[in-house]
Amino acid sequence: MTFPEGLDAKGQKGFFVPLENNPEVMSHLAHELGVSSELGFYDIYSIDDPDLLAYIPRPVYALLATVNAEIYRKARHKEPAATAYEGSGDEEPIIWFRQTIRHACGLIGLLHSVSNGGAKRYIQPESTLEKLLKEAVPLKPTARAKLLYDSQALVAAHRSAAQIGDTEAPPAEDESYHHFISFVKADDGHLWELEGGWNGPLDRGELGPDEDVLSEKALRLGIGAFLKEAQDEGADLRFSLVALAPKDD
Repeated sequence: MTFPEGLDAKGQKGFFVPLENNPEVMSHLAHELGVSSELGFYDIYSIDDPDLLAYIPRPVYALLATVNAEIYRKARHKEPAATAYEGSGDEEPIIWFRQTIRHACGLIGLLHSVSNGGAKRYIQPESTLEKLLKEAVPLKPTARAKLLYDSQALVAAHRSAAQIGDTEAPPAEDESYHHFISFVKADDGHLWELEGGWNGPLDRGELGPDEDVLSEKALRLGIGAFLKEAQDEGADLRFSLVALAPKDD
């Protein structure tokens, strides 16, 4: 694929700089795009320790996980082959973005997290994200991917986020061996697994009215099941996980 000039985070043609999956970076990117500062990301240090989970504000609208390529490959090993998703329009329970920009998996994961379910209520009027979604929702995935590809507003927001974090941003041309996966509770009450490099969104099952993405059932159906598949295949289970939730006052 040939990228248009300027579609990168550091002025280098063809690449974005990989993002860290930490609360500071992801909250900054969300707010740059137009998500209210009342919503932010929080570190999750355990998915099975109630004491650590109790520190996360509720409800949790999305979980954003970063896993290495080995975990991703082995967890996907038994996933049934699926026809490429071609959904579009307001009748779809979720909006899914196909990733066509190299190293943009963090941006795509962020978009999946803030553009679906309850998080949508925090998108500010006339913001970059609101305008983007108005254009994106009616489009099929290929046209939707091109919309992201052509967006200079996304370039600027990503560039800003790539400059912060706990480690120095790597050169844009370096290889990245990580995948960002978003788990959201959509408008249909189901838990959806969203990753721009897969064939489309994956429905992981229905949640109760009072069950958010950090509920016991959601953890079991979502990130828990994903990690169990990888573990059963002998993968090294190093990963990072952040939660999207209202600001803790």
